[in-house]
Amino acid sequence: MPQDLNIREARKDDLPALVAMFAADALGGHGDTTDPEAFPDYVRAFVAIEASPDQTLYVAERRGEVVGTFQTMVTTSLTGRGSSAMIIEAVQTRADMRGQGVGGLMIEFAIAEAKGRGIGRVALTSNAVRKDAHRFYERLGFKPSHLGFKMALK
Repeated sequence: MPQDLNIREARKDDLPALVAMFAADALGGHGDTTDPEAFPDYVRAFVAIEASPDQTLYVAERRGEVVGTFQTMVTTSLTGRGSSAMIIEAVQTRADMRGQGVGGLMIEFAIAEAKGRGIGRVALTSNAVRKDAHRFYERLGFKPSHLGFKMALK
């Protein structure tokens, strides 16, 4: 595990590294691109995330370089007697850093943040084709519990 890893809230100047990481992900299927014409879309999303009291975008940084990222969202529901949950989303480790403990440290950080806020449950989703990621999350203690559905509206 990298001892020199720093996890911090993302800054706008991290966006080029984050966009490059997402665009390099062949399995994600999100249409991410490093095309400069698309950059304003990422800036717009960053501004919305940064303004939300219930969302936080993080980066994992090693020797001054962004090597990973994840986002957390806190939701409160009437179910569970008004319980809150932290959703961990958009977990990505730079391809050359996979297998070095970056992802595990990011997830541990998110779990610690949830516990520190008194949140009793964390949840995440993973693309059905990411079998390695599923094994990774299960090793960290996550249990597959729900079947997810989505609908593209564009």
